[in-house]
Amino acid sequence: MRVRELSIDGIFEFIPRKFPDSRGSFAAPYQEDVFTEAVGHPLRLGQANNSVSRRGAIRGVHFADVPPGQAKFVYCTRGSILDVAVDLRVGSPTFGHHDTVRLDAESSNSVYLPEGIGHALLALDDDTVVSYLCSEGYRPGHEHGVNPLDPELKLPWPSDIPLLLSDKDRDAPSLNEALAAGLLPDHQTCLEHYGRQRTMVELR
Repeated sequence: MRVRELSIDGIFEFIPRKFPDSRGSFAAPYQEDVFTEAVGHPLRLGQANNSVSRRGAIRGVHFADVPPGQAKFVYCTRGSILDVAVDLRVGSPTFGHHDTVRLDAESSNSVYLPEGIGHALLALDDDTVVSYLCSEGYRPGHEHGVNPLDPELKLPWPSDIPLLLSDKDRDAPSLNEALAAGLLPDHQTCLEHYGRQRTMVELR
């Protein structure tokens, strides 16, 4: 498996080997030893999510309060997506910046986003299926969103695909509105949270 760290600290892309034969192919998108070496701790699994989306559907930008936050390991099992990570950690050197990766069923690549990072995706095909391994379960009142069409974010949505958003995502605050309302995670708090996870591994 190949690992690539993206421009925002803590975000990784994992590209597994594929093993084709006469029956089809096999790949292992998540491998704990490789993941732990890259990130510094294994993935805590609190909930697994599955979404099915039409071409042009946008989901996000979503994030959760830290602590505990919600780290995500995302991969696409049918179709393809443009996966977008936004640094929402106030005080981060890359605050407001984004990384994008194309995830598709053919390559079986995946992306890990630590707590405090906003996540969004755009389905590039009809009936696209995405799986999310989440470090924490859904916590009403502790999960938030930033409008994915906020021009301040400058997210690279293609102009040739009609975009489909939920009312919740369309009505979400802009980045500056979320910042003014105190909704965004604090960078130092996130770093301390990551450090505790690494310390727990060292104490085992």
